[in-house]
Amino acid sequence: MDFTTLAFSMGSAWLSGINLYATVLTLGLLQRYNLVHLPGHLSYVSNWWVIGVAAVFFVMQFIADKIPAVDSVWDAVHTFIRIPAGAILAASACADFDPSVRLLALLAGGTLALSSHGTKAATRLAANTSPEPFSNISLSLFEDALTIGGAYLMSVHPLVILGVVAVGLLTSALIFRFIFKAFRAMFRRKPEPAMPAS
Repeated sequence: MDFTTLAFSMGSAWLSGINLYATVLTLGLLQRYNLVHLPGHLSYVSNWWVIGVAAVFFVMQFIADKIPAVDSVWDAVHTFIRIPAGAILAASACADFDPSVRLLALLAGGTLALSSHGTKAATRLAANTSPEPFSNISLSLFEDALTIGGAYLMSVHPLVILGVVAVGLLTSALIFRFIFKAFRAMFRRKPEPAMPAS
């Protein structure tokens, strides 16, 4: 497998865990206007109906992301959408390879989408508890820029996106470790003794 295919396979999976619709929309438009040649069956995202559906859902997510309560529900529901979609995108990029390679891409893509989605959901859940709206909106805009920029980066510097994915995985591991320690400390905390009745 060449590095370009690997970059599109793993990069699209990881980005889909952050914003699936922006990933599909950006890649579809890049292919449609001949700015990139997507490997394998990933080129199917350039069909106009796929671009249209992705655009509609991208607008819906763009709005939902800015409303804390709606954003948390949206992320919870999309646990069952982003992860399998990331796996499918990864496998689609490797459609020209042996079935064993496609299976490995499917598994790796699902894992990458899980890591980026889990990090996004945990970070946004923490931001959504904040009474001020600015952190939530800023995170949402950053995620949109990261996804669109990352999808474009795959087309011009495929090797760089592999580095971005590696950094993303490391960040996810650190965040999950922090969350795990926080939960463990919370459950180990002994309840305070009750005050005697006067």
